[in-house]
Amino acid sequence: MTTVSSPRSRGRRSSRPSAEDREQAILATAARLLEQKPYGEISVDDLARGAGLSRPTFYFYFRSKEAVLLSLLEPVIHRADSGFDGALEKLPTDPRRSFHQGIRTFYTAFASHPTMARAGTEALATSPEFRALWSAFMQKWIDQTTALILAERDRGAAPDTIPARDLATSLNLMNERTMMAALAGEEPAVAADHVVATLTHIWLTSIYGRSV
Repeated sequence: MTTVSSPRSRGRRSSRPSAEDREQAILATAARLLEQKPYGEISVDDLARGAGLSRPTFYFYFRSKEAVLLSLLEPVIHRADSGFDGALEKLPTDPRRSFHQGIRTFYTAFASHPTMARAGTEALATSPEFRALWSAFMQKWIDQTTALILAERDRGAAPDTIPARDLATSLNLMNERTMMAALAGEEPAVAADHVVATLTHIWLTSIYGRSV
């Protein structure tokens, strides 16, 4: 005779949260709390309690609250990272459009999640773990911008002025500070709807010596 599990017992097993459920609960808790208070005021205990977990169980899924923030920001950073994909091929035909598109993609990626962007800015000042990740991306963007500037100089479209890497570093650091000030609502700051156009103008005039 075949024994069939009762619906009640099946329901009891399926109601147990999976590892993915618990991880998502922690992330959802973090996203909710970031809407309510600054990142620095959120503790591991807050995250664990909000997800219905004990503090030791939290550490089974994330090694720190910085790791939670990194997980939340990872898709945003990767979206921003796509801004200059294919730019080297597009530059000769339309430099203005290429740089405008890259800067806009970067800005809108973070503008779509302003509370996370503000938390990331705060974490940069306090977390070596977060700073190391962000620095790696910044270095990639600087390297990419340097290559674009050198390519434009090699084809005679841009003047050979200051070292390309110094220019690329300054432009990317300027982007970071200008965008984050606008997203945080700081004073003074460039108006949010002027950020992309302003930065694009500065990039073009700095690289080409004129607004192309």
